[in-house]
Amino acid sequence: MRKPAILAVLLAATLVIAACGGGSGTGSDTKAVTLTLNWYPYGEHAPFYYGVEQGIFAKHGIDLKIQAGQGSGKTVQATAAGQTDFGWADTSALAVAVEQGVAVKSVGVFLQTTPASVQFFQDKNITKPQDLKGRKVATTAGDALTKTFPAFLKQNGMAETDVEIQNIDPAGKMAAVLSGRVDILLGFASDQGPTIQEKAGKPVSYLRFSEFGLNYYSNGLVTSGSTLTKDPDLVKRMVAATAEAWSAAEKDPQAAVDTMKGASQQLPSPAVLLEQFKTTVTLLHTDATKGSGPGVNSAADWKATIDTFLRTGVITKAREPGVYWEESVAPKR
Repeated sequence: MRKPAILAVLLAATLVIAACGGGSGTGSDTKAVTLTLNWYPYGEHAPFYYGVEQGIFAKHGIDLKIQAGQGSGKTVQATAAGQTDFGWADTSALAVAVEQGVAVKSVGVFLQTTPASVQFFQDKNITKPQDLKGRKVATTAGDALTKTFPAFLKQNGMAETDVEIQNIDPAGKMAAVLSGRVDILLGFASDQGPTIQEKAGKPVSYLRFSEFGLNYYSNGLVTSGSTLTKDPDLVKRMVAATAEAWSAAEKDPQAAVDTMKGASQQLPSPAVLLEQFKTTVTLLHTDATKGSGPGVNSAADWKATIDTFLRTGVITKAREPGVYWEESVAPKR
């Protein structure tokens, strides 16, 4: 007479376990994961915050903690050293690290047109790279542009000695431009420019690297060789969640940037965040990946990027795309 009652209890217990921890992304399956950005949070990073708020990362079994970065170079090194599980970094910094023997790989580049640019107030009357001669340039040691700016100058028939480089901390770069201490700063068109324009109340202009003969893969998700070896399933889940979060944010930019409130003391205004993210969305594809989801890469684009880095001196030896990019875990078309 007691068998039916016992079976009922066991069935109820099974249902409770399934509800609390049986599916991917819930209960005991969830893993705490750290992501270190290339910089302090700005509009480009909205998909990560949106993905957390919408439960996208949790659905894939990831309890994501987002950390500010201090330049792509430092983020890549921290990722390789296991100080963070994943990094969001520029491909130029990744390529330099790989050449130095650092065990780190891309698992999907999302910004496939570089936002790298020279930024300045419109009244500086700068319209071409040659107009930079004699100008004071603010940059930050360790960020992606410390490697690619010399390549940009070389591409346009100039040398580093044609400008006066001033190494300044990230927050100080904008202050230096606003005060007139420097003429221009190096940064992403999707980052500093809109903030400076809002603060100064006058228009900012850009020389975008991609419009002056230097385009290459830019920011994407990176992880260490160790993580790829020890926990490939986690990497696949992180990649899938990131791609899903970017797709969702692209469909509702305002909702995405709204989730960034309180992300940082240096966070730009809501209007600037929205402008930054809308600019970022224009950088997600090349001709080879149009129609694909965010983060889908092309081996041909990787080869073109590597060739560009070699030609301009960012790296000294070109290797096959698979040395830099782990295609097996990357988003698929």
